[in-house]
Amino acid sequence: MSEEYGADFITITDEDGNEFELEHMDTLEANGQIYMAFFPAVEEGADEEQEDYGLILLKVVEVDGEEQLSTLDNEEELDAVYQLFMERLFDEDEA
Repeated sequence: MSEEYGADFITITDEDGNEFELEHMDTLEANGQIYMAFFPAVEEGADEEQEDYGLILLKVVEVDGEEQLSTLDNEEELDAVYQLFMERLFDEDEA
């Protein structure tokens, strides 16, 4: 992903109607499924220690012919995809 123009941000809405801004970090495909990794966007001056700023993994699903982001179905899938992103991250660090 080129960072020539800066980071990519998206806004998502959860089941309760709360909006969150996320920074897109990486995308990968595994077993015919597309997964995307995000970090919550941090506002300048925000106290990072007060918030949980962990990696967020979502998958692309098709609903009524439209692509949407969805949470991962189970812990096994989450763990496997997390490992793929970590391997990719560390491979890039070594290059």
